[in-house]
Amino acid sequence: MPITVRSGPWDRAQVEQFLASSVIPVRLASSGRHGPIVQSLWFAFADHSIWCATQSASVLVRRLRRDAAVGWEVSADLPPYRGVRGTGRALLVDDAAQTLQLLIDRYGQAGTPLAQWLLGRVHAEVAICITDLRVTSWDYSGRMSSRPET
Repeated sequence: MPITVRSGPWDRAQVEQFLASSVIPVRLASSGRHGPIVQSLWFAFADHSIWCATQSASVLVRRLRRDAAVGWEVSADLPPYRGVRGTGRALLVDDAAQTLQLLIDRYGQAGTPLAQWLLGRVHAEVAICITDLRVTSWDYSGRMSSRPET
């Protein structure tokens, strides 16, 4: 299902290009009995979806099993501030090996001790596929310089 753009300066192609090129972790919000929680995860954008991986026994996965609705944001950490945020539905995929390898490669960790450690635990990982993306974009680059003043 294609992304639904609700508002903001970017059209669907610009939103998809930003998500495909950004290596800023996604901030993923899930709801639980005691309120929302926000977690940062590596992500990849593919097939109109956001893909992540985490431990199958994590608090996030327990929450997503109860309620698949999520909020999320991918935004620049430095000026000029710009990004995309939205909502979606999280689907859990038990076989996370392909997603985990994609994330390791995407975040430049192939062949590192971290990659070996993560792949050594792949049996305990789950992939998260966030679909039905409804997004809002923002881009303050027209108003801000690219360097903060000191």
